[in-house]
Order: sequence, then C-alpha cells, then structure tokens
Amino acid sequence: MKVEVKSKKGLKTILSVIVDKKNIQSKMEERLNELQKEVALKGFRPGKVPPAVIKSQFGKSIYGEVVDKILRETSSKAIAEKKLKIAGQPKIDLKQFGEGKDLNYELQIDCLPNVNLKSFDKFKATSFKVKVEDKIIDEKLKEIANQNKQFEEKNEKAMNGDQVTFDYSATIDGNKFDGSEGKGIQIELGKDLFLKGFDEKLMGAKKDEMKQIYAVLPPNHPKKELANKKTKFECKILNVKKPKTRKIDDDFAKLMGAKDIKDLKTLIEKQISSQYSQALNSITKKEILDQIEKNHQVDLPQNLIDQEILIMTQNLKTEEKEKYKSKNEKLAKSRIKLGLLLNEYGEKNNLKVSDEEVKTEIQKQIKGMPGQEKMVVDYYQKNPSASQSLKGSLYEEKILNLIKSKINLSSQEVSTKEAEKIIANFNKPNIDTEESKTTSPTKIKPKSKKISKK
Repeated sequence: MKVEVKSKKGLKTILSVIVDKKNIQSKMEERLNELQKEVALKGFRPGKVPPAVIKSQFGKSIYGEVVDKILRETSSKAIAEKKLKIAGQPKIDLKQFGEGKDLNYELQIDCLPNVNLKSFDKFKATSFKVKVEDKIIDEKLKEIANQNKQFEEKNEKAMNGDQVTFDYSATIDGNKFDGSEGKGIQIELGKDLFLKGFDEKLMGAKKDEMKQIYAVLPPNHPKKELANKKTKFECKILNVKKPKTRKIDDDFAKLMGAKDIKDLKTLIEKQISSQYSQALNSITKKEILDQIEKNHQVDLPQNLIDQEILIMTQNLKTEEKEKYKSKNEKLAKSRIKLGLLLNEYGEKNNLKVSDEEVKTEIQKQIKGMPGQEKMVVDYYQKNPSASQSLKGSLYEEKILNLIKSKINLSSQEVSTKEAEKIIANFNKPNIDTEESKTTSPTKIKPKSKKISKK
C-alpha cells in the first residue's frame, strides 16, 4: 500500500492511497477458497466446487466484497500511518478499480484541530454549599407523614379526608363491560383520583350502605369505545375510616427506613441539599466553561458543526430551524469547541473511566430508586448506548473536578432561599440566545472507524 498526502488545506486533508493489484488478487483467492467450503452448486459435491467455477458465477459480487474489506482496512491504516485525528466520517473517492488493476482511491478527511491549552490558574468560580434550615426539614417531615397517614374506623358518615373502601358493579346503558367489577377499592375523599366527581358523591356514605353513583369514564380510557361514557356504579360501602394523627417519632422513622428520627432528619437534609446542589453545580460549571471557551481560540471542523446542528434541530419544524439558524449555529460551535478543549485536557492528564466505575454509578442509581431496581437494570441492559453515555458523563465530571482543583474556587454557604434566588436568576430566559445554560459540551471522539464512499 502506498499513501501520500495529496493536499492539506486548513482542517481538510486528502490522502491518495494505492493498493497493489497483487494484494487484491491474493485477497480474492483467499475469499474464493473460503467460499469453496460454503457454496453448493448442482453437479458438484458439497465443498468440492472449483474456485474458478465460483468466480465465473459470483465474481463481481465477490470482488465488490473483497474491495469493500480492503477499503476499510487500508483507509484505517492510512490514517494511522499519517497520524491523523479524524473528525467524523472520512469519504472515499474511487479513482481506479477493477480486476487486474491496482486499487487507487482518495481519502477525504476532516481532521480535528491542534488544541493548545492555556493555564487555568487565573480562572475563578464559586461553589455553593446549601444550609437547609430546620424549618424546611420539619415541613418535609410533616409532608412525608401526611403521605403515609394512618386511618382508623368510624361509624359516622364519610367526609372530606376520610378513607372509603367499597366494592362496585358498573353498567353502561344496562350492559356490563370489561372492568365493570371492582373489589376492595380504597379512595381518600377529596383527592379525586378514581373518577372526576366520584369522591364528592361518596360524601355522607356509611359502612354497609349501598350507594348508587353516576360518573363519566375518562376521555383517555384504554378502550376507546368506553371513553366519555356515562356509567352507573352500584357501590357497597365496606368501611369508612378517618385519618389518624401520625406521631413523628423513632417508630415512624424506622417505618421510613431510618434508624431513628435524628437519622431520618439527616437523610431529609441530604436529599434537599442534593436537589439544590445539582442546580448550583450547573451554575459553577457554566462559570468555568464560559472562561475556558472565552480564553481559547480553536479552528472547528465544519462537518462536526453541521452534525451538531442536525442533532439539535432534528425535532424542530422547518420554520423554527430557519428562525433560529444563527443562534443554533453559535450554540453548536460552542458545544464542539468546549468538547475539544475538555477532551484535550482529559487526554493530557491521562484521565479515564473504567467499566467498574460505570457499574458503581449504575448501582448508585439503583439504590436511589427503591422499588424500581429492575427497571434501572433493564434500561442499561437493553440500551448499550446508555452505558456509553453515562461513561461520557463520568469522564466529563472527572475533567471538571480536576479543573476545579487547579482554579481559584471559592466556597459560599447559602440558605435555601438564597439558593432559590441564585437559581432563579440563572434560569431567567435570555432573549439574545436560545442556548440552554446547563447544556454539556458535545463529547468528541478522536477516532472513527466508519468510512463512507463518495
């Protein structure tokens, strides 16, 4: 194989590649010998079809298959030989091919730019630590207690806030339907979670009473023929219970999975603090990324910008794409530029994310979603790209954490009210841009094995 740089202009490089016809012929013979074991033709025993016969019948398709394989292999070798970092998919322009001829083609490549990183020592940013007030924790405790309230039986009429348990038999125009029977249905009056207006008609019901209720089935009923149908419910009231004041003590804390009430308060504080921290960390991140972008000049491959715009606008209507064309291009350039800069910093500092770290992060997610563990596991098992995306996020987090350790990072403790004000100001819409303030830069991969033929 002979490789020459035919032209180099900016980030675009064209390589001329020539593969000797003897090499191609050798590959053809190898493939014909492989096919001899597989091909079955009338008049020949299995595995005994002469290569010449196979070639006479399937020569063109076999040649095409062999050339495709050679193109993939030699283009990758050519890029490696010239030590090029490619951006996106190179294009192949065939100049000469055919049996008995050398294979001559051009490889048109968009290269990643050389990135010269400046020192981050003079960068400044603020990290925030949220102090959750006791009042907020107590309010959250009451909310949890209210969500997990207890009920005790009463012999009086049902009123708002009571829990009513009943069996029902329903008909539409005197006819039964799928789902027209229900046993042991429990509803808390006032929440209106069963059917619209149903709770109100159960007000005043008593234990062992028969109650006739008319209600309309929802417009989004799974069976379209039943949507918006007026339905008659014959309800047998099994019991009526009133809410019981839930004592917030160690026993309640244990019921919630904590050791005691002090431990439960600590868990609530961590949860609330974490929710604020996620938003505040995005602000710190944006502050750092803005400085990195502002202080570096990088030539950007146009094909990566075009790809990014395509991804960003794939769900937009044509008129919306046109309206925000310049703004979307600006955002795409920002993402590509930051992706290149962060990747360069990660590579220079030999940062990597192991498969074990990805597994650990997935386990954290599983623990953080009690009762939905199987759903999380299934999601990652059925979506290999999700694990790769998670790996990219962890890699970016490692890079940013290292940058934070190098810059002048001041720490500020804020109350929840102050945190809300900071977040609200940060999220105020900016009429000059459609940019999302917390958008991560695009992850750029230095190498791509995909090659497209022109």
